[in-house]
Amino acid sequence: MSETLYGIPVKRIDGQQAQLAEYVGKVLLVVNVASKCGLTPQYEGLEKLYKSKRAAGLEVLGFPANNFLSQEPGTDAEIQSFCNTQYDVSFPLFSKISVVGPDQHPLYARLTQAAPTATGDGPFRASLQGYGIAPNPKPQVLWNFEKFLVGRDGKVAERFSPDVAADDPRLLAAIDRELAKTA
Repeated sequence: MSETLYGIPVKRIDGQQAQLAEYVGKVLLVVNVASKCGLTPQYEGLEKLYKSKRAAGLEVLGFPANNFLSQEPGTDAEIQSFCNTQYDVSFPLFSKISVVGPDQHPLYARLTQAAPTATGDGPFRASLQGYGIAPNPKPQVLWNFEKFLVGRDGKVAERFSPDVAADDPRLLAAIDRELAKTA
């Protein structure tokens, strides 16, 4: 299990300690989320995706992060309330973490190491530059709502740019490929 993500400790948004080992045998879509981002409406698509594919074995896991222009300033309780009231989020949310920099959470260190490039990378990177924002160099997380697809075997299968929405055919095809595999 050393190559998998299962042993990495995480904390649920309600403060309970957890490990990704709870999701052994599932396909995971790990997403760094934020409440005050232009991409925040992606919560709606992620929830729809979760509801439509959960029975097949997909788990969407949301990790709030405040690394990009302070777009997730709230406490865990405020984030949870926002997600519940604005988007009726039922997929698992975790405690706010850092996804880049010297305090990067071990989960994101492992994810970015395993998948250094993202499908769909380019247009969003150029968009950030157009706004005068210097994008993080690869393999760092580019922005909020970057997605990592983890197979049933606990290994990163693919990574998707922040602007690849939950209904993007590339993401859906990759999820379906992983769901079709056995652990």
